[in-house]
Amino acid sequence: MNLFDLKEKVMLITGGCGVLGNGIARYLLQNEATVILLHYKEKPLQESLADLKKISGNVDGFVCNVVEEKTMELVCDKIIQKYGKIDVLINAAGGNKPGATVGPDQSVFDVDIEQFKQVIDLNLFGSIIPTLIFGKAMALTKSGTIINVSSMAADRAITRVMGYSTSKAAIDNFTKWMSVELAQKYGDGMRVNAIAPGFFIGNQNRALLTNKDGSYTDRGNTIIQNTPMKRFGEADELNGAIHYLCSEASKFVTGIVIPIDGGFSAYSGV
Repeated sequence: MNLFDLKEKVMLITGGCGVLGNGIARYLLQNEATVILLHYKEKPLQESLADLKKISGNVDGFVCNVVEEKTMELVCDKIIQKYGKIDVLINAAGGNKPGATVGPDQSVFDVDIEQFKQVIDLNLFGSIIPTLIFGKAMALTKSGTIINVSSMAADRAITRVMGYSTSKAAIDNFTKWMSVELAQKYGDGMRVNAIAPGFFIGNQNRALLTNKDGSYTDRGNTIIQNTPMKRFGEADELNGAIHYLCSEASKFVTGIVIPIDGGFSAYSGV
């Protein structure tokens, strides 16, 4: 028996057109899973699907908004009707907004409360709502795996990113809470875990971490100094942990948050 076999597993990825979600989708398709992308815009979804179909025909997608219950419920019904089951949900939708970040020349009192709420809505409720809707479908068969995306900002004060940190800290607790609730009520076939990526350079944070000439900013250098591996992560370095959590290899694992951070969370700075 291959504990890491992903064949015939139906896997949903919210935020499936983002850098993180799309990279995970590519990897899972290469390992013969059936992958369903969920995204809030039609055009990026269709572009991503066209690209991913070059890897495998076992890919599908639906337009929906992770913070709108009714649209998520409709999509859940369509997926069950078409595929008959949901094996894995990966909550990769998320992001940040300038107003929820404390700028270099600002204090916490300058934070925009409305944008702060939007960040909480997307990062926290954007995982809670899919988890409850698709998790309910999983619970009917007492089988399913949910993977949330936390962050290094969850368990420590990463300066400036106040809204993002707050929402990701809540994700950690929600992951543990749901893991206990689902296992106790629906048995050992229901698992909820999370990954906590360290620092990866993407479109949202590139200007914050690197200068136009490719050198690191002061913030980028500070991160590297506190990362024992002395580099930023690559998106495909998340795939091993995702594969493990999706597969039978982790069937007695629930309620954990796996750091993928080059040692950042282990380092004291001295």
